[in-house]
Amino acid sequence: MSNRIRAPRRIRVPRITLAAVALVVMLGAPFYIEGDWLFLGILCMAMAIGAVGLTVLVGTAGQLSLAHGFFVAIGAYGYALLSGKTDDADLWGLGWPPVLAAVGAVLLSAIAGLIFSPVAARLKGLYLGLASLALVFIGQHVLATGRPLTGGPNGRSTEPFAIGQFELSGSTPDFVLLGVPLEWRERLWYLALIGVIVAIVVATRVVKGRTGRALQLVRDNPSAAAAMGVNVQRAKAEAFVFSSGFGGAAGVILALSYRFIVPQSFDINMSVNFLAMVIIGGLGSVWGAVAGAAFVTSLPLLIDRFSGVLPFISQPGSGGITAGLLSQIIYGIAIVLILVREPGGLADIARRVSRFLNFPAKKRTPTPTPSQQMVTGIVHNE
Repeated sequence: MSNRIRAPRRIRVPRITLAAVALVVMLGAPFYIEGDWLFLGILCMAMAIGAVGLTVLVGTAGQLSLAHGFFVAIGAYGYALLSGKTDDADLWGLGWPPVLAAVGAVLLSAIAGLIFSPVAARLKGLYLGLASLALVFIGQHVLATGRPLTGGPNGRSTEPFAIGQFELSGSTPDFVLLGVPLEWRERLWYLALIGVIVAIVVATRVVKGRTGRALQLVRDNPSAAAAMGVNVQRAKAEAFVFSSGFGGAAGVILALSYRFIVPQSFDINMSVNFLAMVIIGGLGSVWGAVAGAAFVTSLPLLIDRFSGVLPFISQPGSGGITAGLLSQIIYGIAIVLILVREPGGLADIARRVSRFLNFPAKKRTPTPTPSQQMVTGIVHNE
């Protein structure tokens, strides 16, 4: 008999079980979490929607964009304009139903991306990043000067999102579930949760489908993609439109959560933060973008909330290290460490943890390269 001591078997937890538990926790959160924490979660989910769209553009398609905050602003202000009251003499409003206004705002962002797509199709790398950066400055000028549309530097309020007479981002009518009154934060939490689930599902299908393989091939070898029948310029343009639409959806959720939007919320810092989200989360990873959005969005708010117990945190204007400055320093350190030590970001770290915990996974054959996948698809089509 062998006297070897066997290592204890690790618990094998199916991933679908983990996903189900996470969903149950998210559904039950409004019944146990305070309003301020709910608001933080709503902001994280809104930014996650935008980050998912950007990671498809930057990570999968390989196109650098510094204009994501511009498209988020179009979604936010588009919703405010389309759903705004028609009897306001100072601000324009079309008075559309909130559902149609939200859809229209997303379409406006996608159309803006379509207008810019010819530029995106012809440029790449740093040149595309600089060209897209111009959109942010143009957008800030329009938001500050277009008073009838945007309210100028003072901003404008947004109408609650409602289906019929029931507000999903307001408190009308009164609604009690399981003894807990659902106010505007609780209702908006579920609306944002639906939005981020839809974004994850759609982006995952795109990335793992034929379109995603084509975008990866365009990113890795445009000449080979063109030789295999992929319209390179069209693929780049479609990726930009796709990302812009997701940015518009994020803008709608942000407009509903802020309830009053100002141009300063959509400046260059927002675009840089989005880029930090997808880098920290892992370029091209949908779930990594969600994790990166939660990290980047919550960090400054958490530091500010607990600044009282951090002796080196100063108040704004005092000349010391503020909560915002500390969060930017942490972003920079995180990005450098990830680029040097873990280029796959939080997504690769999660995969390593999953393998260490021995989570069961489907047995798969080695994943072919995008070129091999495209060749296979062409042969099957023929």
